[in-house]
Amino acid sequence: MSADNPSPYTAEQALRRLKEGNERFVNGEARFPTIQKEVLVELTRGQQPYATILGCSDSRVPPELVFDAGFGELFVVRVAGNVLGPSILGTLQYAANHLHTPLFVIMGHEGCGAVKAAIAWKLEGARHASKIEVLLENILPALDGVDPAQAPEAFMQSAVEANVRHAVSALRTPEVQERLAVSGMKLVGAVYDLESGRVRFLE
Repeated sequence: MSADNPSPYTAEQALRRLKEGNERFVNGEARFPTIQKEVLVELTRGQQPYATILGCSDSRVPPELVFDAGFGELFVVRVAGNVLGPSILGTLQYAANHLHTPLFVIMGHEGCGAVKAAIAWKLEGARHASKIEVLLENILPALDGVDPAQAPEAFMQSAVEANVRHAVSALRTPEVQERLAVSGMKLVGAVYDLESGRVRFLE
């Protein structure tokens, strides 16, 4: 199929596929330990992923494995702290306009180093290299609504979730809201648990 054709999946079907894939991953029943050459040849004709994932660059959180997805099934964008920026926004817009993925997921993870660094900068005055601080500036607004009086572990969990929700909210511009309503596309947040491998989708 051409990349400019509508996706064969609805947003709900795509979300169900992610949840089922994560269930297989958590249960040790992943389907894709290898890839057949016939599949690679087929993919040279074009791509039509069923979901776009914006995730963290953390090496412990590879979306294709976490969702037990094969080649060509996910369009993945990874950056430390799963933050937005001009190039990230351009990549997401490409996925919407040309790949027509019905589902967009912003996925953070427990214990995110970028979120920890942003917390240390905000609350303790810790300084970082200049380009790292540019990255962390995207996370700081998400921390404004998080209560620092919580226990450290709970505070960190709240901060990770708040960072995901902040990115989702930033993407929900009037233009995007209208497109979601008209096209049937869906935008959701999620948090990956490093210890269990479970992905929790946020309401």
